[in-house]
Amino acid sequence: MHIIPANEVSDVMLEHFFKRNENLDRNSLVEKGFVVKINSKIEGCFILDEMDEKDAYWLKQLYITRTEANKLPVLLESILTIAKSLKAKSVYVHSHQPVVDILLEALQFHPQKDASFVDKYPLKKGSWWTYNVS
Repeated sequence: MHIIPANEVSDVMLEHFFKRNENLDRNSLVEKGFVVKINSKIEGCFILDEMDEKDAYWLKQLYITRTEANKLPVLLESILTIAKSLKAKSVYVHSHQPVVDILLEALQFHPQKDASFVDKYPLKKGSWWTYNVS
């Protein structure tokens, strides 16, 4: 598994990935995101978006193909390593899938209910989680 800034990947590779995954925001991904290459093919992506809060990042648009879903725990660990290299103190995630909630809890993310961040970015479905980067 190789994680590469999306703006460093060929247009041809990105085009193949987006044709298979039309619900992703291409512009945001290319501007701020990363892609996950597995066996010379893009199989996932994510954006670590810096927030208003000092040293906080929002993990957005986390996606991995079903065929590579078993690599999601390793991908999340890699994302946290990248966050640490960016000198992040915390990473926020909005999850709308129970399986992801279980994984986040296993990776020591903490559910958020009344945090100022949650109030600032209300979403109707799912739950907010945070990870304190050490």
